[in-house]
Amino acid sequence: MLGDLGQRRAARRIRPGDGRPLERFRWWQLFTGRKLFTLRVGPIEYAVDVRVNGKQAGDDGMVHLYADGRHRARSRMPAVIPVDGGTIQVAKSAVGLKRAHYVTTTGEEHSLVPDPGSAIGRRLRFDREHRSLSRWAGALSVLALVAGAGINLVQLLEPILGVPPIVERFGRFESPIDLPAWLNVGLGFAAALGAVERSLRLHYHWLLDGLGT
Repeated sequence: MLGDLGQRRAARRIRPGDGRPLERFRWWQLFTGRKLFTLRVGPIEYAVDVRVNGKQAGDDGMVHLYADGRHRARSRMPAVIPVDGGTIQVAKSAVGLKRAHYVTTTGEEHSLVPDPGSAIGRRLRFDREHRSLSRWAGALSVLALVAGAGINLVQLLEPILGVPPIVERFGRFESPIDLPAWLNVGLGFAAALGAVERSLRLHYHWLLDGLGT
């Protein structure tokens, strides 16, 4: 959750909407960086249209809020947009989203409901229908991040710590791991896939996912 300073900065990024109708999610938008969520608060149906990396009309990193199908507000991420009873908070990571929540005025947090056709919605359905496979996929994503990012980091320490001032004071560091380039590339790719899988579940840890991206 953003602190008070972050929320004040986010408030300055909010711009009024133009009243246009909400576009439904299309299957090909799985590959365009669009993510769509819904939230009902009392009689109002909110939709949160997130453009992670869209380039049309300056939509890169933009969150659009719709109320009952009409465009009400927009903000760049990290976004904190007031709605009835609280705020909608959306933030991105290097590979997707790390946060898409409704936070009430009393501090309760609720995940926004992803559109069933979106990548996040499909991952959620897979979790409901295949619990065991989903848990294995989640465990493998963590393993890929730790192995891929961790091993590459250890190897990178050798040239980083090989500068003369550090060598003169502490001695030369030699990495205990020396993998061929193709395997390092493969591990890096696996770590990136792990980070993407976690982003589809809106799971994010500053150290674990930061290393992977």
